[in-house]
Amino acid sequence: MKVKAIFNRDGGTFRTTDMGAYGRRVEEAFRAAGHTIEIDIVSSDGMLEALETACRRGDLDAIIAGGGDGTISAAAGIAWRSGMPLGIIPAGTMNLFARSLKLPIDIWKVPEVLARGTIIDGDIGSADGRAFVHQFSMGLHARLVRYRNAFRFASRLGKIGASTRAAIGVILNPPDFEIEFDADGHRELRHVSHISVSNNHFGHATLMYADDVTAGHLGFYTAPPLTSAGVAKLAFDILRGRFRASPLITEMSALAVDLHFPKVDRKINCVVDGELLPIRQRDVSLRIHPGELKLLVGTIDGDPPVSAYSSTQM
Repeated sequence: MKVKAIFNRDGGTFRTTDMGAYGRRVEEAFRAAGHTIEIDIVSSDGMLEALETACRRGDLDAIIAGGGDGTISAAAGIAWRSGMPLGIIPAGTMNLFARSLKLPIDIWKVPEVLARGTIIDGDIGSADGRAFVHQFSMGLHARLVRYRNAFRFASRLGKIGASTRAAIGVILNPPDFEIEFDADGHRELRHVSHISVSNNHFGHATLMYADDVTAGHLGFYTAPPLTSAGVAKLAFDILRGRFRASPLITEMSALAVDLHFPKVDRKINCVVDGELLPIRQRDVSLRIHPGELKLLVGTIDGDPPVSAYSSTQM
């Protein structure tokens, strides 16, 4: 196979990595597995153009994107629209999609896994046409990201510290709003503090990431209006990997979720794969696209780590 790897040198772990040495490590792993690979190391500003250019090429069998969660999400959207198989090297803080794909979180271990991996047909979600590989969320999560972004940080530890301070702020001032939703024909009005719509259901004992990215549905989760004590309890459940088991969470499964906000008298935000975005209208349409994202994943004893619609050995 001929592969193009594009690494965001400004993303997460890569900011403190010798990218020359890392590029050589990736090249060695792929060449040892019998593949041809090209490697570009670019800035954040150049990532989208580099990814789009690679996906337009007719001589590549796959691309690999390396960087933080935002980089991986953007790469997945471009790969989805172009039909190009995508491998990822997780260099972010949480690396939730990499965890869903059962990839090593250590960037030095991932290249060999991908070089000997398999291409599967995975799922991807969309919010008004914008791709997401992890989740769309509003309420508690959006407020936490907004508060966190108000702090300055220049490292992974700094980001964790800012997130902790932001979480305290959300506990002291939880959001409270109304939504009308239609989930596969089930219509309801709810008063909530939080909404999450995920690309496949979160695992039962995970830190809010899917165990399987090929099950072909959205996970739809809501939390009722919460007091400060309720937010603290939910945060504790999340940290224990018991988000779905929390008595504060109501869960549904759907192929399509349409949200409507009947009372919008101020600016509202959502979070798409970790990025805080404004909602400019009263309606949001969320969809699952089963099997439409081709993914390069590792193998366990010769088998893909998730159940694939179809797979091709590299």
